Amino acid sequence: MGSNQAANILSNLARVAFGLGAAATAVNSSLYTVDGGQRAVLFDRFRGILSESVGEGTHFLIPWVQKPYVFDIRTRPHTFSSISGTKDLQMVNLTLRVLSRPDTERLPTIVQNLGLEYDEKVLPSIGNTT
Repeated sequence: MGSNQAANILSNLARVAFGLGAAATAVNSSLYTVDGGQRAVLFDRFRGILSESVGEGTHFLIPWVQKPYVFDIRTRPHTFSSISGTKDLQMVNLTLRVLSRPDTERLPTIVQNLGLEYDEKVLPSIGNTT
């Protein structure tokens, strides 16, 4: 009887450990963190990109339904190089450094219209027109 009771105790302990592990996994997949200098935009499988960006902190989401896209909103430098001709037909190498950051109020609209790599789409065209 002693070994049977020990086996039952170990079996119950294994069930409790498995249940705690499953609960911890569910809670962990329901949380996401937005660090300082960042904002998140939530994608919902039923509603699309939600209209408000999420600020700093730890937030809840519905696992497998919602997915956070975290963006850096601090000012970052981007350098562009181009070759341009002068009036006297000489070629000149130009290097342009642009400081940019996304507008936090319009971040959901930017993601909807331009996608996740918005800075790689917009900034080179600005560098070529100047």
